[in-house]
Amino acid sequence: MNITRENIDDLNAVLKIQVEKADYEEKTEKVLRDYRKKANIRGFRPGMVPIGIIRKMYGRAVKIDEINKTVGESIQKYLTDEKIEILGDPLAHPDENEKIDFDAQESFTFSFDLGLSPEFEIKLSKKNKVICYEIDADEKIKNDYLENYTRRYGRFEKADTSEEKDMLKGRVEALDEDDNPKPEGPAADDTTLSIDIIKDKKIKKLFTGKTQGETVDFDIRKAFPNDHEIAGLLRKQKDDVTGIDGNFRFTINEVSRFHPAEINQELFNRIYGEGVVSSEDEFRKKIDEEINANLKAESDYKLNLDLKKLAIDKTDFLLPEEFLKRWLLKVNDKTTSEQIEKEFDSFRHDLKWQLIRNKVARTNEVKITEEELQKEAENITKAQFRQYGLFYATDEQVTNYAKETLKREEDAKRIADKILEGKVLELLKDMVKIENKAVTIDEFNKLYDQESK
Repeated sequence: MNITRENIDDLNAVLKIQVEKADYEEKTEKVLRDYRKKANIRGFRPGMVPIGIIRKMYGRAVKIDEINKTVGESIQKYLTDEKIEILGDPLAHPDENEKIDFDAQESFTFSFDLGLSPEFEIKLSKKNKVICYEIDADEKIKNDYLENYTRRYGRFEKADTSEEKDMLKGRVEALDEDDNPKPEGPAADDTTLSIDIIKDKKIKKLFTGKTQGETVDFDIRKAFPNDHEIAGLLRKQKDDVTGIDGNFRFTINEVSRFHPAEINQELFNRIYGEGVVSSEDEFRKKIDEEINANLKAESDYKLNLDLKKLAIDKTDFLLPEEFLKRWLLKVNDKTTSEQIEKEFDSFRHDLKWQLIRNKVARTNEVKITEEELQKEAENITKAQFRQYGLFYATDEQVTNYAKETLKREEDAKRIADKILEGKVLELLKDMVKIENKAVTIDEFNKLYDQESK
């Protein structure tokens, strides 16, 4: 086995691997002998099939497989021993490798293109400024947050006469030119109609002031121009309502009105668990804490985006872009060259940040402990539970769920990457000057609008 490397430039190289018969022959014969032991071929007792027959049946495929294994293992060992950092995976050089004849040759030369990781320095200092936007929790935010809770835990109750925001239950059916129900026309029993989402104001008014048993005739396309809404009303799939139009009749079986939850002990218990919050003052303090935590998370997220952008802008290096485009096309079977070109700027940005992040982590010898993994997994679990309204999950439940999450390799890697990124961003904060600036939520949201222009 002989491996040589030819550097094309600072970012591209070619590996040539010379494989001799001695490198794969013994491994190939061992596999064929194992095949012989297990072969079940008519006319021969198990384990007594002549090796020549086994070789004729399986020899070529096993030979190719063992050569490929030998080449793959040798490349990996070479890159590790020589401390060569690459991007993506080695790519077979098609022009040369296509000339190989596995039947006629005993020695082989394989060529692989490498995309080399660039060398660079991170040049950040206190001369570089990043603004940390601190969002003020105004009364509108607090009121919206409170309203969200009361709506989330509210309920529908029967009403006598319909109003603009009510929900109607009943039957809907298509009408013919004489305003009679079509026997074979689209119809649905036990369907629901939300008056509030009707687009046409005149039709919306027709549905208000109605009681149980009354009917409303309306143009379905004027009321609901969207196929999704019509599909929901007729209890069909979206593709099944294309072309449906004309007048329909809705017969009201029930009027329901939404009532937000009252701010009382029942609401506190439903949100946080029995007895955790026992007064409206405590409830509002709890809301303030949640709002401040959410706003801080928003502020931190924006700060981290700006830190990443600054690090990328101030760290100048090139990538082996043509190699990476070839590699992306190879590893994504359903992706086209046009799609890769379209999305490559985003890929380049993410890869540059990943390289910068990893270099900062190596330079500062960043480590991740088992305790940190468990704690972060628990934080993620708590956030997921809150998202589904499970505010009163016990510590034991959170811990056990987090442990199960970490048993899944992909989830564990994702959590480890999140911790690593957090530690690197903290290091970057120490490298630059962070300037705090108070803003309203509207001013904060406009920052993203300005960046997208």
